[in-house]
Amino acid sequence: MNAPFIPTPSLIDVARRMVPRYTSYPTAPHFSPAVTAETYGGWLEKVRDRGEAISLYLHVPFCRTICNYCGCTTKAALRDDPVRAYAASIHDEIALFAERLGPVEVSHIHWGGGTPNILPPDCFEALVRDLGNRFRFRPDMEHAIELDPRHVTAEGARRLADLGINRASLGVQTLDAAVQKAIARIQPLPVVEASFAHLRNAGITAINADLMYGLPLQTLDTIRDTAERVLALEPSRFAIFGYAHVPWMKAHQRLIDEAALPDAVERIRQAALAREILERGGYVEIGIDHFALPDDALTLAQDERRLHRNFQGYTDDAATTLIGIGASSISRTPWGFAQNAPDNHGWRRAIESGRLPTVRGKAYEGDDLLRAAVIEDLLCAFEVDLAEVAARHGASVDGFEDDVRRLAPLVNAGWVEVRGSRVAIRRHRHEIARVVAAEFDAYLGRGGRHSTAV
Repeated sequence: MNAPFIPTPSLIDVARRMVPRYTSYPTAPHFSPAVTAETYGGWLEKVRDRGEAISLYLHVPFCRTICNYCGCTTKAALRDDPVRAYAASIHDEIALFAERLGPVEVSHIHWGGGTPNILPPDCFEALVRDLGNRFRFRPDMEHAIELDPRHVTAEGARRLADLGINRASLGVQTLDAAVQKAIARIQPLPVVEASFAHLRNAGITAINADLMYGLPLQTLDTIRDTAERVLALEPSRFAIFGYAHVPWMKAHQRLIDEAALPDAVERIRQAALAREILERGGYVEIGIDHFALPDDALTLAQDERRLHRNFQGYTDDAATTLIGIGASSISRTPWGFAQNAPDNHGWRRAIESGRLPTVRGKAYEGDDLLRAAVIEDLLCAFEVDLAEVAARHGASVDGFEDDVRRLAPLVNAGWVEVRGSRVAIRRHRHEIARVVAAEFDAYLGRGGRHSTAV
């Protein structure tokens, strides 16, 4: 193993900056009520007229218990009644979309949460059938679901496979007992191993493992132990996310002892160690926080510059429209973003009245699409040709002069290279990519609080 990575003071300062994750641009803090249900409905009719394949995201905002670290929009549901009521409203929302979209083709479906498999089996099956009846599933459609390993059973895995689920993401996070206790998520290694086995025995072999760094009580040793143990399970892909401590947004995070959180130096070292272990294990780095095997579709997309970044992370999904279904879900269209009501009651009331539950969003304006393309290139390929992107959007590269000028400290440090119209991140890519991207964000500083870059 290489010598321990010791970040310099200047790198620590950069990694401490509060910047967006850039799973969208413009980012969610800049959404407003100016995008209404009527606005979004008009966009959907344009999507129908284009005749292109779309992607679907279905949000299930329920868990049996809430983990202390969770940053998702979800709530605890000990009984099935509220989950069943929610599923019934999802059917009605699907009908509203189908009225505007028609039998459009679907290339990707992703179930997130929360814990999507908290849906009772008959409810889940009915929703999948409803989607299949109203839309046209591509034969090669990726049908993915996020799963809590504690709730994966042999029977449940078989049901998922029978309904066409062909990729699962398991939230492993950490295998250290002390850290698990601190985040209120107890799942020993045998539980995780069993979830892998159940999925594979059911025929779901594309399995992602999600890990985290920066959790309370985590150390380099616990990071190493978790990464090596999960590596032995041979997932198809890994994602390694830094814990975002945002107690001003997620009140339950106040249960975490801030004194037990790793500092900026330790966070950087933990992320670097995890990357080193996975690379040594044969995985290819994908962007800033994903890893995949050399022959994986995500690796090929990166090699061929077809990689994209959306609300679910890195993807090879080329669809320009992503329809978010469920409370708080965000949709992306070629004309802008639309977000559903975040509270279940408000979301349900809108649907019951026959209206799309849109409460806010952001229509593209000015150079939004141009800057979105620049930011996506930086986060997917760590480089961008500003002249090429500007020409593709009918704009002048001169509009980036101030943005490039602000990169001077990173250029002088030897971390970023600017040659003509090309900007490339040469060193510390994972630590500074979001910071570099932020220099091209025309909205940054106009409100909203973010997590640290690492």
